[in-house]
Amino acid sequence: MSSARPFIEARDFLLKHRGDYLSATRDFRWPVLTEFNWALDYFDAMAAGNGKPALWLVGEDGSDEKRSYAQMSARSNQVANWLRALGVARGDRVLVMLGNEIPLWETMLAAFKLGAVVIPASTMLAPDDLSDRFERGNVRHVVIGSANTDKFAALPGSYTRIAVGAAVPGWRMFSEADACPAAFTPDGPTQASDPLLLYFTSGTTSKPKLVLHTQQSYPVGHLSTMFWIGLQPGDVHLNISSPGWAKHAWSCFFSPWNAGACVFIYNYSRFNAKAMLAVLERCSVTTLCAPPTVWRMLIQEDLGAYRGRLKLRELLGAGEPLNPEIIEKVRSGWGLTLRDGFGQTETTALIGNSPNQLLKPGSMGRPLPGYRVVLLDPEGREADEGEVCLALAPRPLGLMVAYMDSADKTAEATRGGYYRTGDVASRDADGYITYVGRADDVFKASDYRISPFELESALIEHPAIAEAAVVPSPDPLRLAVPKAFLILTQGTQPSRELARDIFAFVRGNLAPYKRVRRIEFSDLPKTISGKIRRVQLRAIEAERRRTGERAEWEFFEEDFPELKQ
Repeated sequence: MSSARPFIEARDFLLKHRGDYLSATRDFRWPVLTEFNWALDYFDAMAAGNGKPALWLVGEDGSDEKRSYAQMSARSNQVANWLRALGVARGDRVLVMLGNEIPLWETMLAAFKLGAVVIPASTMLAPDDLSDRFERGNVRHVVIGSANTDKFAALPGSYTRIAVGAAVPGWRMFSEADACPAAFTPDGPTQASDPLLLYFTSGTTSKPKLVLHTQQSYPVGHLSTMFWIGLQPGDVHLNISSPGWAKHAWSCFFSPWNAGACVFIYNYSRFNAKAMLAVLERCSVTTLCAPPTVWRMLIQEDLGAYRGRLKLRELLGAGEPLNPEIIEKVRSGWGLTLRDGFGQTETTALIGNSPNQLLKPGSMGRPLPGYRVVLLDPEGREADEGEVCLALAPRPLGLMVAYMDSADKTAEATRGGYYRTGDVASRDADGYITYVGRADDVFKASDYRISPFELESALIEHPAIAEAAVVPSPDPLRLAVPKAFLILTQGTQPSRELARDIFAFVRGNLAPYKRVRRIEFSDLPKTISGKIRRVQLRAIEAERRRTGERAEWEFFEEDFPELKQ
């Protein structure tokens, strides 16, 4: 029996039950694998003689490149043979820092076939970030775009230097792989438990952690993500995500290729909603996943004008929770349900609104196949509100092996028989889970527990607000009050009159204890993966209140006594 057979049977079960949540969650079992190399045993076997599109890249410059499964298999064999000749061996750490370009996928597949461990890296990383990855990641080989080679000038060592694009002195050219044979023979069997990927988390609250995944935890684990997205063979799937972060592997690599779908990429220098909508129409994209920031820009367009012109069937949001207002505007414009989901770099998709299921406003859905999700209160007891945790008996296959940089962090995250996500949520009587916030972000005001996400969702319903981040603002009477940092919609200017209108809006839409009492029109600090750094905003606000200073466009509710009349 092929070593991929249990995986394929599990995949086919979820494809068959893609619209039957109850059967899928009740009867799905993770496949039991011993020797397994996803790129060799599954991808190459599926790609043999397969002329269907696997990868399709179009650009705002008019470029259009398409590769079939068979082409990707053969080309990655060439790259694997070349890398092996350069000294890349099983277990070696290979840092890959490329944009959305075909060599990215070729290199990933090639490294997987060799049994090497890939460290994905964003092209936005600074030299200090790279130095950290070299030191803690034990990098031995580097594959990067020629434009970024200068970032490595201060990183001495004997690591293999490979550049994609123009020739760079001292660097091997990726195009040299063209001369290698298109047949590849592995140096031996790969164990399903062998390391495959080493991710540095985006570090929203602390120094990035090193997350280790295996030949099965991400390739096979993303069957849950495939089910959440609702992918089918032949789909054209666009996931708006930058390489180097886990979500890119989720939806630009494993999930679509597990389903036999085509990975679609639209490359642009700056996001333009009208251009994106035109591409969705022209290229007949069937499934679309994008972060809330992109959805916020899309809903500012006339979505209804595209109704009937698009081939879209499934719409997803990921990265941060979706606000109910966004979901409703998309439904009104396209007649489609924008579905939320939840997961981490450490996991695959573990909670989500799957296809053809009832969607409850504000909820991110129910546990996905293969995961038993529980909520633990501060005393570690299962409850209807608490930290989102995964039961480890049995251990879900899509969970990381460990934090490679810290046995203590691993032990802390998996204590008591549960993996603890650090996120807080509530669950209703039907099992639907609603996001409350990061455990570090939830705070108390006048002894009431405040969910920043709930207040942010209410705020962006105001027509002038595009994005909001709520943090505690120290207050001598209430201990803390909610403070909102606000980004305004395109063309809207900050003013005292607008601040007054927002405070009035809040008073009419939130209970008194939840009211945002202070606002500031400003930019929002974000990680290079696009997540809001609320820890930085909390520090800024604490210092402001300590010194008594006010920013230029900062307003307090008491600045408008007429609102109390």
